[in-house]
Amino acid sequence: MSLLMGSIVVVAILFFVFEMLRRQKLREKYAVLWIVIGIGTLLLSAFPSVLEKASGLLGIQVPANLLFIMTLVLLVGVCLHLSREQSQAEDEVRILCEEVALLRADLADVRHRLKAVSTSGEEPENGQ
Repeated sequence: MSLLMGSIVVVAILFFVFEMLRRQKLREKYAVLWIVIGIGTLLLSAFPSVLEKASGLLGIQVPANLLFIMTLVLLVGVCLHLSREQSQAEDEVRILCEEVALLRADLADVRHRLKAVSTSGEEPENGQ
């Protein structure tokens, strides 16, 4: 019964991932990660002997403990990846803000020069 329930939950999560992907609420690179995790979970629930053999090889007495360890390692990996992505996004935002500030300063300078030229009646010089 737990095998069936676990499989239903994983299929529901996979459906949700595909739906988010279809609606463009989730980027492909993250969808692939969750699809691989879902398929791996389905395989482990379909073939629990694999988890039992792996836990025996690693010296872990309870197979569920291996599953918890694998989940912990996976979640730490996802957190590190998302932290890296966030750091890159923050750097890009900072650079874009600096570029916008420079463009605004240039625009203010051009407006100031045009205003000065229009009030003095002179022709604007080329390149300035």
